[in-house]
Amino acid sequence: MNAQLDWISRPAGPLRGELRVPGDKSISHRALMLAALAEGRSRIEGFLEGEDTRATAAALQQLGVRISAPADGVRVVDGVGLHGLRAAERPLDCGNAGTGMRLLAGLLAGQRFDSTLIGDASLSRRPMRRVIEPLSAMGARIDSRDGLPPLLIHGGRSLRGVTIDTPVASAQVKSALLLAGLYAAGTTEVREPQPTRDYTERMLAAFGWPIAFGPGWARLQGGQRLHATDVCVPGDFSSAAFFIVAACVTPGSDLVLREVGLNPRRIGLLEVLRAMGADIRVDSSREQGGEPVGDLHVRHAPLRGIEIPVAHVADMIDECPILLVAAAAAEGRTALRGALELRVKESDRIAVMAAGLQRLGSAVEELPDGAVIEGGTLCGGEVDSSGDHRCAMSFAVAGLVAATPVRIRDCANVATSFPGFLDVAHAAGMRVTAAPGSNEAAA
Repeated sequence: MNAQLDWISRPAGPLRGELRVPGDKSISHRALMLAALAEGRSRIEGFLEGEDTRATAAALQQLGVRISAPADGVRVVDGVGLHGLRAAERPLDCGNAGTGMRLLAGLLAGQRFDSTLIGDASLSRRPMRRVIEPLSAMGARIDSRDGLPPLLIHGGRSLRGVTIDTPVASAQVKSALLLAGLYAAGTTEVREPQPTRDYTERMLAAFGWPIAFGPGWARLQGGQRLHATDVCVPGDFSSAAFFIVAACVTPGSDLVLREVGLNPRRIGLLEVLRAMGADIRVDSSREQGGEPVGDLHVRHAPLRGIEIPVAHVADMIDECPILLVAAAAAEGRTALRGALELRVKESDRIAVMAAGLQRLGSAVEELPDGAVIEGGTLCGGEVDSSGDHRCAMSFAVAGLVAATPVRIRDCANVATSFPGFLDVAHAAGMRVTAAPGSNEAAA
């Protein structure tokens, strides 16, 4: 894994200019997988050059898929068809990618051969029973370490389409079941307690698979075919979120983020920030590869604390760490509830963010499923990201408005989702650098 890397984030002036953030991680994962199962050659542009997505590409290559990279951010995939994958000679290493592991579990459940999925120390602590149990209801057989990776997926099983009411609102679980449904006899229908992102549904349609879906449900018939198509991956909203909040909380800021993905099930943060008083405008709205995109124009505006509607939480679950930073910089009280899923991400994000913000002088009450924050002035100090990329970048934004510099421990995993974060941050006017003695090459 990466060597130890700490950052120092210093107070800065206004953020100005135009930025582009890397391609959407979730879409990059799914584009690779569907292109691999399609018939023909697909070209993916805007591909995220992160460690997570590269791990998925490497796993598919082990399964016999030819994937080339003619340029940075481009992948050309020669699909092998629905039944063209072959057994890997060694375990498939998903690295830190929970999305990669859960989606591959669904994809591999319908193959003729056995497969083993492994991951790094962090991924090996993440819950997989949430995909194992519904896949088992379809006829899959998956062995695990008491619900944790590694996963041994037994091949040669006859999957059957079923209707599944998922106990958690998770786009990863839904996507795993839909991928397994491609191989199942009959109809697979997934119903969720709350609507989640519909990336997989939109992309299946783009690759020619008949699918019906709406907020909170999706239904498809097994035994169809996927046809190669070209995919243009929009900018990752989760990556843009750090700069959106940075511009909101830094006086004098006027920042434009170009070609950001604006999937309706992804932009709960925009709704919440606007309710807090943010000045965010969407320009040049359009569709790109079946996904809505637009340019985000963000100006500084004073934020006020609010009670965050639980209905928005599923649509901003990955953005909750940076939202907590916005809450800490706002005036008044902000309450986040209904975010229990944050406990089982790359870290316990509720605990990590609460502890870090408390170290910076913020009044934070940790709740089982969220936190209550009294906004105010942040001081400097040292915080620990616990190796979680989203927590590390969130604390970097906190350093913008802290009274003195903030040292952020254990930032190397930022490369999993946002390679080149420091370069983009510098272009925006942030003052974030590798700490003396850190492995600057990892930055």
